[in-house]
Amino acid sequence: MSVEKGRAFALVESNTTGSGRLFASAARARGLRPVVLTADPSRYPYLRRDHIDVRVVRTSEPDEVLAACRTMRDEQGLAGVTSSSEYFIGTATAVAAALSLPSGDPEAIARCRHKHHQRAALTEAGVPVPDFRVATDVDSASLAATDLALPVVVKPSTGSGSVGVRLCRTNSEVARHARALFGTGARTPILVERYVRGPEFSVETFDGNVVAVVGKHVGPHPHFVELGHDVPAPVPPEWAAELRRCALAAGSALGLGWSASHTEIRMSEDGPVIIEVNPRLAGGMIPTLVRHACGVDLVDWVVAKAAALSLPTVDRSASSASIRFLRARTGGVVTSVIGQREAAASQGVESAVVTVAPGDEIQLTRSFRDRLGYVIATTAAGGDSGALADAALAHLRVSVEAGPREPRR
Repeated sequence: MSVEKGRAFALVESNTTGSGRLFASAARARGLRPVVLTADPSRYPYLRRDHIDVRVVRTSEPDEVLAACRTMRDEQGLAGVTSSSEYFIGTATAVAAALSLPSGDPEAIARCRHKHHQRAALTEAGVPVPDFRVATDVDSASLAATDLALPVVVKPSTGSGSVGVRLCRTNSEVARHARALFGTGARTPILVERYVRGPEFSVETFDGNVVAVVGKHVGPHPHFVELGHDVPAPVPPEWAAELRRCALAAGSALGLGWSASHTEIRMSEDGPVIIEVNPRLAGGMIPTLVRHACGVDLVDWVVAKAAALSLPTVDRSASSASIRFLRARTGGVVTSVIGQREAAASQGVESAVVTVAPGDEIQLTRSFRDRLGYVIATTAAGGDSGALADAALAHLRVSVEAGPREPRR
């Protein structure tokens, strides 16, 4: 091991579910001491349970994050800085670069984090993306929709997890959703883009090499909530090859190629079209599926890369892994949770998790936050892990006493 045991490893904020906790565990397994920098430790219950060191920092202020990391470096040594959060990977990258620690290109990360800049760079490089317009107010969003021809997808220019992404079929829907995204007096740009029909996939890359092609299951319109993933994607070899080539072309055009990237693609009638490139590790438990199906621990790889540690030699397995999410269908208060034992005992199931309990309040967001649990199933190569996950998920039942009617959006 090339660093002394106990050297700090800074994690700027965290995912509230899934990989955030795994990042801290991976750092510890590498002989590092994870330190989470956060403005609000109460957002992450695992910090107390796992006895993770915490520094309370206004993480919305990059200079304060830099100062905290500089202090850690000077006091006890700092092996690296990263983040499991889409919203803070840019800050973590810039801080690591400023301290001469291993990092990607901060400018490339910033370009990817703002979808309108990302789309412009991909368009200039000839990488296929949906026709799009940038809107700065409700009127320009409506004009963009008319120009592109309905239906269109209206989304924030930053963000993740399908938050605020909506298919709009009429100009009134465009105006209403744009108004909700802008909020009172806001002028953050939004994207209006032509809707691309076809199945959705993601391609997981590391250091400019494809690790896995993932099949994605997306919920009903007008929202785009992800309901499950399959690794590898059950597609013909020629499709998988096209998806890999498209993802690598996008990463090259954006100046990525250091550590992990997560590229979302739709396969249209004319071929693959980039939906977005995320300059960080995938969410949605995809890294866990990749570990089961391919034998590659992407969380460990990201931590090792950020700390300048060697990556393990991997004898890649050839299995199939799938996840299916249990999602809320109505807001309200949870009254009962049943079926977890039966789901866990189902064929091929690796884990069956429910993340709510009786008494918890649910507020529908039409995003990843509506997930109430999940099932992960595996099988040998060529098997149908998705069918096993579907069968196990059918056992899970969360009863909700409906709350007040949601305001229309």
